[in-house]
Amino acid sequence: MLSARAADPIGYHAHMRNPPPDSALHALMTQFPRAGTLDWIGLRPGRNVPLVEVDEAVANVGGGLGGDRYAGGSGKRGVTLIQAEHLPAIAALSGHASVAPAALRRNLLVSGIPLIAFKGRRFRIGEAVFEGTEPCDPCSKMEQTLGPGGYNAMRGMGGLCARIVEGGTLRRGDRVEWVAA
Repeated sequence: MLSARAADPIGYHAHMRNPPPDSALHALMTQFPRAGTLDWIGLRPGRNVPLVEVDEAVANVGGGLGGDRYAGGSGKRGVTLIQAEHLPAIAALSGHASVAPAALRRNLLVSGIPLIAFKGRRFRIGEAVFEGTEPCDPCSKMEQTLGPGGYNAMRGMGGLCARIVEGGTLRRGDRVEWVAA
């Protein structure tokens, strides 16, 4: 016999991700001890080229960050974020003293707030509003970047993909905050 989860995986996950607004679980999922901070911004101007560190970027609705190769692409994965607190763990698990954010191929490095809590929710960075769409799983390039086992070193800590709901400028040092829908 199929479990409720197997019989209706989309409904199950949607319910678990977004409980009813009047529920105790919703209240827990929308409480954050403090705002986070945008620590780093990286843009990749073309395929297979290194990310370029910038102090600010423009988020475009339905696309990505201006100057990034994904700026005109799919909105679901328009921007990728990674949590600064995960970098030391990724470095330790891959046998490195440290790992630079650019090496991990994400656009934004955020600290002080748990990114996974934004999956299926809206959040603001600077003038722009984003919606977390899915975990940003590592790619096979992490084997080259971090060495053998680099892919597995990042699993569970690859960050979050987001779509841009409201465009605007974001700058290093901007606050990262949950937005009530």
